[in-house]
Amino acid sequence: MWVYEKRLQIPVDIKKRDLKMAKDIYDALGGSDGELNASMQYLHQRYTMPTGQSIATLNDIGTEELAHLEIVASMIYQLTDGATIEEIKAAGLDTSYAGRGLGVFPQDPNGVPWTAAYVSLKADPVADLTADMSAEQKARASYEHLLDLATDDDVKRVLAYLREREIVHFQRFGETLMDVQNHFNSDRYFFMNEEQ
Repeated sequence: MWVYEKRLQIPVDIKKRDLKMAKDIYDALGGSDGELNASMQYLHQRYTMPTGQSIATLNDIGTEELAHLEIVASMIYQLTDGATIEEIKAAGLDTSYAGRGLGVFPQDPNGVPWTAAYVSLKADPVADLTADMSAEQKARASYEHLLDLATDDDVKRVLAYLREREIVHFQRFGETLMDVQNHFNSDRYFFMNEEQ
């Protein structure tokens, strides 16, 4: 089912430790608009999609969001690797450190763990795709906010890439919404076998 290539979509090679930035980036990992939530939302919504294109789009983007989860987790790991206790305390990561060390855990910057309650799923293709377009716009805005906070070019390069992917996903969901609406608006004829 899967062919896994052991490299990230975009290389993450952060040379400077920055625990405050790592804490901020946790929003893209386990926040309500983060990569984990997007992947879970899209991969579960695909089951009630009515067309091959809509199923494929949710599968493809949901899978790509899992790849983005790896990218974001790699950023957090590299930004915190080798941190001292003083740096951990100064960045406000001491409560997270007390329970998990410097392990990368799906949570938001405030230490609130990701929850499936964030997932938007109505089993209504139009409602779900509209929610997905909104999710991509919120993620794009979040990456823009993170870019405003970032000072390291290695971090900015990866954040800019992730922001651009959110724009592409928004466009693909818009195309898919049109496909689904066309499906529901088209005349569908069913013919009975004359022998029956």
